Amino acid sequence: MIVRRKWLVVSLAVATLAVGGPTRRAAAQDHAKDYPNQTVKIVVPFVAGGGVDVVARIIAPRLGEELGQSVIIENRGGAGGMLGAAAVAQSPPDGYTLLLGTGSTHGTNSSVYSKLGYDPVRDFVPVVLVSTSPLLLVVRPSLPAKSVSELIALARSKPGQLSFGSYGTGSINHLAAELFNSMARTSTNHIPYRGSAPALTDLIGERLDYTFDGVSTSLGYIQAGTIRLLGVAAPDRTPVLPGEPTIAESGLPGFDTMVWFGLFAPAGTPKSIVDAVNRKANAVLASAQVKDSFAKLGFQAVGGSPDVLARKVQTEMQKWADLVRERSIHLEQ
Repeated sequence: MIVRRKWLVVSLAVATLAVGGPTRRAAAQDHAKDYPNQTVKIVVPFVAGGGVDVVARIIAPRLGEELGQSVIIENRGGAGGMLGAAAVAQSPPDGYTLLLGTGSTHGTNSSVYSKLGYDPVRDFVPVVLVSTSPLLLVVRPSLPAKSVSELIALARSKPGQLSFGSYGTGSINHLAAELFNSMARTSTNHIPYRGSAPALTDLIGERLDYTFDGVSTSLGYIQAGTIRLLGVAAPDRTPVLPGEPTIAESGLPGFDTMVWFGLFAPAGTPKSIVDAVNRKANAVLASAQVKDSFAKLGFQAVGGSPDVLARKVQTEMQKWADLVRERSIHLEQ
């Protein structure tokens, strides 16, 4: 499927990515010894109010305390996260502009879109994996499937008749459903929406059969009984819903689709600065207050070395590249 879109602003933003590279790195090295001595900015590549933004605003004040400087949030939404990511990619590599990247900016987008405006590996330095959260497989209340295996059986008995919703073509929950179909050898119809809310509205209203959705947006409906949870799309059971089985243990071994966020710095950022931010961020993520705030949203604090995030990016990019190629899901700017 090819959908044509024009992200002119992204293309323009990238024109200067390669300009002044050595000069930027030299200037960053000059300031590395007294880092940080000014406000640090975390760019959230999505609009305010979403999950990425909320997580950023949980960690920012704590990170500021650890660094001894103010940490502010700048929302630069647009083009599926590409606009904000491209802006950080061309920022000075001095540790004062960071990106809270996601599984979209550094996982799926490189396969789904023909042009990003940045290279998720070459143009960034991984700092720390901040958090993960599983997607949940939820169905309309009256769907005659009470488990993952029953949903697979139902879909196989009615090829092309069941429908699933997504946040839009190429979104993480679209790809999750396509991965489900690929692994389960089922065929269902994709209905793209403009976000989670309208998809859940149609699911509750029995106009949609199932969808994959985030914990923070669907948990209330699950608890109210207006939608039904079949499985958790994580390798292990989630602490938020400890009694609910994973999709992997319920009929689809190996299924794993997580929402994840990580801090990135522009390529060329001195290692001493990356290590300093990593160390302070790990202290933030280890705090009980942050863990509790994350848990209420269905997120789990992760942390670790920059290599943990680097491996996450590599694994995700390869995983989704294979699926996008298999399912022919492409978007052209």
